[in-house]
Amino acid sequence: MVNIRDLDPGASPLDYFGAELRRLRESAGLSQQQLGEIVFCTGSLIGQIETARKIPTPEFTQRVDAALNTDGALSRLLKLVLRSQLPSWFQPYAELEAKATHIYTFQAQLVHGLLQTEDYARAVLGVLDQDRLDERVAARLARQRILDRDNPPLFWVVLSEAVLYQEIGGSEVMRNQLARLLAFREREWVQIQVLPFAAGTHAGLLGSFTLLRFDDDPDVVYDEDYGTGQMAADSHEVRHRALRYDHLQAAAMSVDESAELIARVMEERYGEQP
Repeated sequence: MVNIRDLDPGASPLDYFGAELRRLRESAGLSQQQLGEIVFCTGSLIGQIETARKIPTPEFTQRVDAALNTDGALSRLLKLVLRSQLPSWFQPYAELEAKATHIYTFQAQLVHGLLQTEDYARAVLGVLDQDRLDERVAARLARQRILDRDNPPLFWVVLSEAVLYQEIGGSEVMRNQLARLLAFREREWVQIQVLPFAAGTHAGLLGSFTLLRFDDDPDVVYDEDYGTGQMAADSHEVRHRALRYDHLQAAAMSVDESAELIARVMEERYGEQP
């Protein structure tokens, strides 16, 4: 069935995307079914996206841009669409994260969002709340594209050893997640250290946090909290948090030792030789 629901393009970025897709498709003289055949999907999916019932993926959007000869217009719009799916309180941080040249983070309980697999992210975001889960997962995965840029930020991660043992989504999801962490060893701009249980009392006991650094703007510290987060650019607070991070890096295992531990946990706890 053809989707012809009227849209208010000003209602949301997703509605605007749908209206633009419909306008461009009709200008090309194509039906939903015809466009679907060109970009290897169903006409129904085209209709769902045009009526803002489903969020487009980057791959879908790139194929449609090519098919409709839009010069990348929809792909540029998609960035706004995906960002709009993030919680309103998180959007200012996501904008700064995308501009940062250096990202330093300590994670006490979970793999950082920039490193999560789709299944791991789905398990985390779906706890007690399945509403618009596909859209929220897509928005989280879209943030990871900053690591694929030609000039990515330096991303340094210290994970508590507990993160490796906290089973999120089941053993297969965890096995794939730990394999993904190991795969990042091939990227010189991503460094992962594990803070072992043997470290005992450490500088991250108050919780997870992230430091963002920029070429021409003040550093920012972001503290994670239950269901929200707080940012601060106060120089004293940033220095204090930077000192904590230095202590965490010093107490953590080396990058190579951390990879060995991740591989061992992956094999022994989740049942597969990496």
